[in-house]
Amino acid sequence: MGKKHEMKEIFPNVWKRDKQILTKNLVPGHKGYTEQLITIGGKEFRVWDPNRSKPAAAIVKGLRAFELEPGMKILYLGIASGQTASYFSDIIGHEGIIYGVEISERTFRELNPVAERRGNIVPILANARKPEDYNWIEMVDFVFQDVATDDQTEILIRNCKTFLKPNGIAMLSLKSRSIDVTKSPDLIYKQEEKKLAGFFKIIEKVKLDPYEKDHAFYVLKPINKMTVSLFKKDRFQTASR
Repeated sequence: MGKKHEMKEIFPNVWKRDKQILTKNLVPGHKGYTEQLITIGGKEFRVWDPNRSKPAAAIVKGLRAFELEPGMKILYLGIASGQTASYFSDIIGHEGIIYGVEISERTFRELNPVAERRGNIVPILANARKPEDYNWIEMVDFVFQDVATDDQTEILIRNCKTFLKPNGIAMLSLKSRSIDVTKSPDLIYKQEEKKLAGFFKIIEKVKLDPYEKDHAFYVLKPINKMTVSLFKKDRFQTASR
């Protein structure tokens, strides 16, 4: 009975309590419409729902290499209204920063108040296929790609070439049905893994069913072929003149 409701920190600033995944709320007293808040030891935690967030689903499905840490600089592709990003915001804390790219103007309007409230999210209204449009951002420790489109792997590679530090980490939420609805998800995963293998070492792969149907979640580390793109180099050269 003594172990009931025991808290365990499973990753930096990520806890498990029974079957719940928790983060410490960076903005105490505030929650989204569907979120659950829990106070433990005088501290407020948010329940990270695997049915509404792909990284949470990956953790519940047994992900071991969740390498997000306090103070990290993140490029988040497809940040939408900021629901999952708000949990990343909890994890990295006030010393970290999230550059959140979103193409939908309607969704972007929903993101803005989340960013203002949290203070460590920078909203960027842009097309993630065109990293040159936001090449003013700094090099980052972590790139997360959650843009469900047929070229989602290429989008990740292009942005990592431009912004990811050589020792950085990338995570990809791959939606197979966005690539080809006529092929089996496993065939799509193998197809996209061949593309990734030219630039990354696949550290871990987790299928997200039943939380996210026909999704696979990847943790990736860049290999030698992952070099800074030319326009990034040109920008640095111009700035130094």
